Amino acid sequence: MSLIVMKFGGSSVGDAESIKRVARRIVETQQAGNQVVVAVSAMGDTTDELIDLAHEVSGRPEPRELDMLLTTGERISMALLAMAIKDLGVDARSYTGSQAGMITDARHGSARIVDVTPGRVREALDEGAIAIVAGFQGFSRDSRDITTLGRGGSDTTAVALAAALNAEVCEIYTDVEGVFTADPRVVPKAQKIGHISSEEMLELAAGGAKVLHIRAVEYARRHGVKLHVRSSFTHNEGSWVVNSAEGDNVEEPIVAGIAGDLSEAKITLIGVPDVPGKAADIFELVAHTGANIDMIVQNISAAGTGVTDISFTLPKVEGDKVLDVLRAEQASIGNKELVYDDAIGKLTVVGAGMRSSSGVSARLFRALSDAGINIEMISTSEIRISVVTRADMLAEAMRVIHTTFELDGDVDAVVHAGTGR
Repeated sequence: MSLIVMKFGGSSVGDAESIKRVARRIVETQQAGNQVVVAVSAMGDTTDELIDLAHEVSGRPEPRELDMLLTTGERISMALLAMAIKDLGVDARSYTGSQAGMITDARHGSARIVDVTPGRVREALDEGAIAIVAGFQGFSRDSRDITTLGRGGSDTTAVALAAALNAEVCEIYTDVEGVFTADPRVVPKAQKIGHISSEEMLELAAGGAKVLHIRAVEYARRHGVKLHVRSSFTHNEGSWVVNSAEGDNVEEPIVAGIAGDLSEAKITLIGVPDVPGKAADIFELVAHTGANIDMIVQNISAAGTGVTDISFTLPKVEGDKVLDVLRAEQASIGNKELVYDDAIGKLTVVGAGMRSSSGVSARLFRALSDAGINIEMISTSEIRISVVTRADMLAEAMRVIHTTFELDGDVDAVVHAGTGR
């Protein structure tokens, strides 16, 4: 008997009828001879609505209480799904993250999993039941508080359960039929990718692809969990994320896909003294806030001025706390001005074939130039090129580059549900 972990996103359980449809899908999987564990997200846009509500009652919601609020969304989904499964004549038991043994550190809003002890989940499986686990959440032994894993954390919950239970596969169900060459909501001609390396998937996730959470991909790669991304609205095969060891049998395209991200902001320190150690001072201050820095650019100081500008990008949600620290320490840093820009977009182009192909950057930059799209920052790795442009130009940039690298399909991709919010 195989053990399968199935994860359903918010659009898959967006209303009562959707929950019933998912329940039937889960029961079919069990009746095919499998043990089944399910990780479930909050219904539809519930998490966003709860965040909006929190900001209506508080200018800066306290992280502990925000976690307590946000975890209610997944608990609603898990209980309703268990009810729907039981109505089909199959035993199902729902568990919160802490009940399922998801042990995390004490950091609210972006906790990391430190251990998984799924004793109650295993007990339910041994007794023939389907185990339903609330995604996105865990419990810190140190603080004895409920924590959340950050946006997309239900993917990580599913992968962590699959690793701890030695599951045959972790199936990530969403509102599209797999991993596409771009977000089909933005690029209608995007095509489904049958197999993609975990390395490429990591870069796409880091670039803003929402279909899989970056920490889930990394966890799966580290623990050897097979990932199958597919639609909850069809029974078609989706996309397989394969580890590098399996990559020998996978053709490496020059460009596998592109991603866009509107969730980042840019901070620029103008007039920073151009002396050794100043960048270290700045980013040590930033590190103490716990913010996750993405791209960094330092300009060459103009002759005779002795000053330079340093820009970096980070998630918008972490912007306020970083700005507070930099403003408080402006005298010690010595910069003349601090500029915050949250109207940026990041375009990322990914492909393992870039390692052995020349001219990719030139082709990318020329296409953007011809479309009248200005580049503000550039960052690269062996298999990735990321550029920052204006937020209102990002969607057009994605479509232009998708066409430039001949990724367009013959027909429009199908998106079954969801807003992509």
